[in-house]
Amino acid sequence: MSTILIRGAKILGGEPADVLIDGETVAQVGTGIEAGDATVIEAAGRILLPGLVDLHTHLREPGREDSETVLTGTKAAAAGGFTAVHAMANTFPVADTAGVVEQVWRLGKESGYCDVQPVGAVTVGLEGKQLAELGAMHDSAAGVRVFSDDGKCVDDAVIMRRALEYVKAFDGVVAQHAQEPRLTEGAQMNEGVVSAELGLGGWPAVAEESIIARDVLLAAHVGSRVHICHLSTAGSVDLVRWAKSKGWDVTAEVTPHHLLLTDELVRSYDPVYKVNPPLRTEADVMALREALADGTIDCVATDHAPHPHEDKDCEWAAAAMGMVGLETALSVVQQTMVETGLLDWAGVADRMSFRPAAIGRLEGHGRPVSAGEPANLTLVDPSYRGAVDPAGFASRSRNTPYKGRELPGRVTHTFLRGRATVVDGKLA
Repeated sequence: MSTILIRGAKILGGEPADVLIDGETVAQVGTGIEAGDATVIEAAGRILLPGLVDLHTHLREPGREDSETVLTGTKAAAAGGFTAVHAMANTFPVADTAGVVEQVWRLGKESGYCDVQPVGAVTVGLEGKQLAELGAMHDSAAGVRVFSDDGKCVDDAVIMRRALEYVKAFDGVVAQHAQEPRLTEGAQMNEGVVSAELGLGGWPAVAEESIIARDVLLAAHVGSRVHICHLSTAGSVDLVRWAKSKGWDVTAEVTPHHLLLTDELVRSYDPVYKVNPPLRTEADVMALREALADGTIDCVATDHAPHPHEDKDCEWAAAAMGMVGLETALSVVQQTMVETGLLDWAGVADRMSFRPAAIGRLEGHGRPVSAGEPANLTLVDPSYRGAVDPAGFASRSRNTPYKGRELPGRVTHTFLRGRATVVDGKLA
């Protein structure tokens, strides 16, 4: 068991302090802590955060190891400052049984770069027709608490109601991919001025908003928890804000790319910008930022969606939807939220660690940086500026929309229960 002294870091952006890690836990926080034989990290000017938690990650294994594996995905997570990720269920086979979620959970244990909490499918095969083994997945070694058919919407209101009723028994949550399928048939991008000019099939905001309206009402009726995945429109913000004003148990997430990028980028016809839900307008982006700042949107989730080169390097209509995001998420949040004055670093810790861990009921993560707590920590150099180079990614895929773009901030160290998984910006 090693002893590490982080000297002079600004905890959550506050006053400089020393943090002593002894084994798996934080042993002491204060000033003037003696190092003894500890490994010393001089961290003046850096920000110390609790380890980041992602509620929405696609690790692709089993079945699409050409895109990502649990090992490569958790390496990417660690490089981005994450100590825990929730792995979505749209694998091959689908994670709709206790056996599959346990397989993913055990692969996460073996990888060692971050904790992997599987998300169970809501319906068998993500087909939206029959509830999956929700109770068995919860009772498995993986202890599943979050269920989602992400990639597809649970569009049948009766099935959605039954899922909300079922998970209520063990304080689970249904995470909904809000997309009315009949309103998005043939859709290629956000419905609006740009789609009309480009002649691409439009994806209307109401396709997302109508499902959110239905599901917050269902959650209130049942008295259960619903979480809205990758919220992307100003109208969706209004609906979530209204539901929360009623005291209903509704939470929501926003992706980094929806905080920064707009549908104007689609004019390039570069499939790297093709994503589900689609990039929206500048007005939507501003509404999302404000909602994240005021707490209407609870957290940032990456929706890390790796794809092999051939699935993105093709014509727009044939390209797969999705972007990688684990290794750039914190930088995008720094640019869009911290440097604009909408959030301070304590707010970043809340939206990227405390709240997602609480929504997922994830133990040992999203904890304060204080004595006696697990040493799941992220050290960030906020003064760093550099162009994104996907060739250096730990992820197996390279489909980032930020290639060549200068972004601020760099994760210099990540600690998983006291063990350094990233040292000086490189995987340990």
